[in-house]
Amino acid sequence: MSPETAFGIPFSFCESGFLENPDILSLLETPSPSPSPSPDAVSPNSNSGSGEVTRAESAMAERKLRRMLSNRESARRSRMRKQRQLEQLRNEATQLQIQNREMTNRLGLVLYQCHLYWTDNARIRSETVRLRQRLSDLQRILTLMQLHQFNQ
Repeated sequence: MSPETAFGIPFSFCESGFLENPDILSLLETPSPSPSPSPDAVSPNSNSGSGEVTRAESAMAERKLRRMLSNRESARRSRMRKQRQLEQLRNEATQLQIQNREMTNRLGLVLYQCHLYWTDNARIRSETVRLRQRLSDLQRILTLMQLHQFNQ
């Protein structure tokens, strides 16, 4: 049995899954109480309980319809909540990607500066070794010159 004919009510669903017929809500209104049958029409001892069965079936159908509409509304709210959560996660992912890019750029700059410092440091160490060697050579020459002067 399809939902469109489950309760003998002609309605259909649109693509979003909601009812197209807004008159369906009128079915949820409490029906006005039916006039009670006259005592002559139905005797208290008769086995004719069809009026009670029909009311019970109608009440069950109404409860089913209310529950179905309530579930549908709950599902709609759930979808909207999931949509908001998904949008928040997408925004957070975008922000994290931006932060990641910025940090990667900063890391690249720091690595470049570090490379410059290492290169400069290596040059200065090499120059230090060269200058120490030259100083050592000059000290030997000076010592030799002093010895030479002392011997003369």
